[in-house]
Amino acid sequence: MKINAVEIRPGNILEYQNGLWRAVKIQHTQPGKGGAYMQVELKNLIDGRKTNERFRSAETVEKVRLDTRDFQFLYAEGDELTFMDKLNYDQVQLPKDLLGDAAEFLTDGMDVVMETWEEKPISVQLPDHIEAVIADTEAVVKGQTASSSYKPARLENGVRVMVPPFIGVGTKIVVDVYEREYVRRAD
Repeated sequence: MKINAVEIRPGNILEYQNGLWRAVKIQHTQPGKGGAYMQVELKNLIDGRKTNERFRSAETVEKVRLDTRDFQFLYAEGDELTFMDKLNYDQVQLPKDLLGDAAEFLTDGMDVVMETWEEKPISVQLPDHIEAVIADTEAVVKGQTASSSYKPARLENGVRVMVPPFIGVGTKIVVDVYEREYVRRAD
């Protein structure tokens, strides 16, 4: 679907220079002289390259719609991750680096959303927030609880996050997967 450059939004998938690109950041600029333009930071979905492009307001770009399907994470074997399609039970193996840092949060049986283009997996979306258990953290220093300081903690999956002083070992918390931040104590 063709759209004007001024309609580009962060998260849009564009077909540009014979590749698939996700718009990461956009900035609409109207200089005193000349026409308005969109400055767009693009990330290639296939190889991860980034580029900045300037599109004139009158230019059109091809917006791509990816197909999304529900999958379930089964297991990791070396650098390969195995997912199962929840509709037809087909299994798909993908390289771990396709998920980036979020791969550390995968747990057996986790439901994910896979984006495909022409039947080829492009990306895997994990839930934004997951529950995790604190495996190791520093002890609380008396008198330090009045300030809004955070202390380092290690989750059971090995990921390090900063948590409030009242969180101890064995506490179940909610973590933002993509920001790697403590959100709240789990219910």
